[in-house]
Formats: sequence, structure tokens, C-alpha cells
Amino acid sequence: MPLEPLSQKEIEDRLAELPGWSQDGDRIARSYRLGSHFAATAMVVHIAQVQDELDHHSDLTLGYNTVALTVNTHSVGGAVTERDFELARRVEELAPGHGAS
Repeated sequence: MPLEPLSQKEIEDRLAELPGWSQDGDRIARSYRLGSHFAATAMVVHIAQVQDELDHHSDLTLGYNTVALTVNTHSVGGAVTERDFELARRVEELAPGHGAS
């Protein structure tokens, strides 16, 4: 089944289920604060592993003690799809294990 862009309502409904995530133009986005640079780096590596498992990659930014993601689906013209929310949910699942808030 091919990926389809989500409607604005669908995006808003899914974002309501993911506290901390928001729409940023044609993407969904979230930033996390961690206890140290090492913890943030470990989280980036963990996210990269999940992205490879899903074969879906976000823009991922590592700061001193922060990690930021922006996600959309390039294969449908940069729109937001269910695949983006799948990645967001997986990142939400792993974040507490890294002490992210």
C-alpha cells in the first residue's frame, strides 16, 4: 500500500496523542533535553538504529545536551504521513530510557 499524505485534521489528531511534538511547516518536530552531552549522543545513536529498522530517516540534530528531530516523508513530496508518526512514536518509547524530557 503506497504512502499517502495525511490531511491537516489527521496530523492534528495524531499530534494530540504525542505530547511535545508539534507541526513545523511541512514536518512534525520535537526537541528533547538530556542530562549530558554523552546521554544526548547515545540517544541519537539509538534513534539512528530505529530509523534504519524503519528505513525512514529524519533530520536529527545533536546539541550539547539536546536532541531535535524534524520528520516528513520525502517520497511523497515532503508531506507528513503515517510513517512519520510511526517514527515519532518509536522515539517517544525510547526517550525515557535516555532520561530525555
